Amino acid sequence: MDLQLGGVALTAQLVDTPSVSGEEGPLTDAIEGALRSLPHLTVQRDGNAIVARTTLGRAERVILAGHVDTVPVAGNLPSRVEGSRLYGCGTTDMKSGLAVQLRLAASLTSPSRDVTYVFYDCEEVAADRNGLLRLSRHSPELLAGDFAVLMEPSSGEVEGGCQGTLRAEVTVAGQRAHTARSWMGCNAIHEAGAVLDVLRAYTPREPEVDGLRYHEGLNAVGIRGGVAGNVVPDECAVTVNYRFAPDLTGEQAAEFVRSVFSAWPVTVLDVADGARPGLGQPAAAEFVAVVGGTPRAKLGWTDVARFSALGIPAVNYGPGISEIAHTAGEYVEIGKIAECESRLRAWLNAS
Repeated sequence: MDLQLGGVALTAQLVDTPSVSGEEGPLTDAIEGALRSLPHLTVQRDGNAIVARTTLGRAERVILAGHVDTVPVAGNLPSRVEGSRLYGCGTTDMKSGLAVQLRLAASLTSPSRDVTYVFYDCEEVAADRNGLLRLSRHSPELLAGDFAVLMEPSSGEVEGGCQGTLRAEVTVAGQRAHTARSWMGCNAIHEAGAVLDVLRAYTPREPEVDGLRYHEGLNAVGIRGGVAGNVVPDECAVTVNYRFAPDLTGEQAAEFVRSVFSAWPVTVLDVADGARPGLGQPAAAEFVAVVGGTPRAKLGWTDVARFSALGIPAVNYGPGISEIAHTAGEYVEIGKIAECESRLRAWLNAS
């Protein structure tokens, strides 16, 4: 891997090395080899996660983090350039961000603040496989810092914090009967219409948190029920997903969902806390002042929540476009790669 390549060429090289979740080894090997050749960095590896750090004794340490994995390829490899766009699996989420990280790691031998560069695996799959979570448990000292930037796609705009996410099952009871004598039972699937009515009538909260406005969502994402083709079902379960603003904890979000569906048993399946923006923190405020723009709320869950749990304020900032992540037509605007790198370089060199 040639870290002297320009941002677009390096992004293309990263994209053309497939790294679907669980298959990051070859790309991680290449990144590790490139970083270990840089004498100004100390490099440590944990599975398919790599941490490279400057040790200059600066008064402040900041973190740039990005995941190396992608969702499954959708006929969108190899990468290709069309006009002002680079297309390919992972271009936007988030190999263009990785390219920016790598170019900064290679060229900034004496930044004004110490920098920790984190490259981790399995972000796109179940949380218990997440490489950043593994690092936080195995080697939390490697993630110590005053402020973190997660290179998630944000169209080159600062996105503060992130939403929390909760999945729950709302169970509706009925009574079995033969479908030839359906009036002798109670069809749970039919009764579940009342749950859907609650969802249709729901008005999402739009709270302001630390100066940023979040837009919540509560949606049915699954439904199961039925016994056999000739049986009136006695149970139907609707799975709902609640995307909640970071002014609520996971426990508060669970209580809210239970209150909305108070007429039925509710089982929380999983929940992940969000992260407050923390833009009032000095390190975060300085970052925003240097990179410019008007911060906005991150609508979605990202690993900034993991940094928040470690007591480290964090933002999302990367060249990709979140709205087209995971699509077959995924691309990144070429100009955003250089713009993002330039602004981060100015920040890391700011005195």
